[in-house]
Amino acid sequence: MSHATLEAELPRTAHHVPAAGAALVGTGLLVGLPAVLGDTGRLAAVVALQVALVAAWVLATGIRGFVGSLGIGVLAAAGADLLMGLPERPDLGLLLLVLGPGFLLSVVHQMARPAPRRYLVASLAGVLLLVCAVVALSVLLALGRTPEGPRLATTAVLVVGAALVVGHLVDLALPRPALAPGVPRGLPGLVLAVLAGVGVALLRRQPGDLLDALSAATYGAAIAAVAVLVAVGASYVVAERPQRGWALPLVQAVLPFAAAAPVAFFLALQTSL
Repeated sequence: MSHATLEAELPRTAHHVPAAGAALVGTGLLVGLPAVLGDTGRLAAVVALQVALVAAWVLATGIRGFVGSLGIGVLAAAGADLLMGLPERPDLGLLLLVLGPGFLLSVVHQMARPAPRRYLVASLAGVLLLVCAVVALSVLLALGRTPEGPRLATTAVLVVGAALVVGHLVDLALPRPALAPGVPRGLPGLVLAVLAGVGVALLRRQPGDLLDALSAATYGAAIAAVAVLVAVGASYVVAERPQRGWALPLVQAVLPFAAAAPVAFFLALQTSL
């Protein structure tokens, strides 16, 4: 697909502005609901993003076996949320109880499709990525229960939200030098998005010495970098399927939160901001 074709089918404004808006809404849900309702609010926000991602991903990618793929995504999300939301001290190893059966169910689902089974491998890969993504989102529930969890979870969400919005706005104005032909994402947007995440983490850190600042900067940079790289990957989906409408901004906004959640959890166990 050429750059000219991409611009004709989906202008940069349509590529970036809805995605930035969806990222703001997702950030607001993940920050606002826990602030008002605590763990219940965090669960509600995570469930909302999981449902949105399941519906948007299946539609945006054109996975074959539409209804079954939706069901597998919802079941994986529900199982992961129970494992991360019920125990007082969630263990991420328990998520294997969802990932393992999810893999098996995805394989059986695709193999059971009526012949001819076109795009079986591509559809299977899409369902498996969806299962991993919704399970990863549930890690935000576990992050909220770590020591200083609510503050760290809020910081991680704000870092991702800031990185996504800054990345999209910069790429809207200056997608050059481009990271890949046909995809309106540029190196300046990627760099400034990561720096925005670092800035948010520094503003959110506890007052202290230089070590605290370095820990906060590392926390922000790692989470923002993962989120931005996944957001760029989501832009490839947009470039390939620009006709998918409302589903595309949701994929661009929610998938980076899913990828960043396990990173934030791991860093939360290693450092105190």
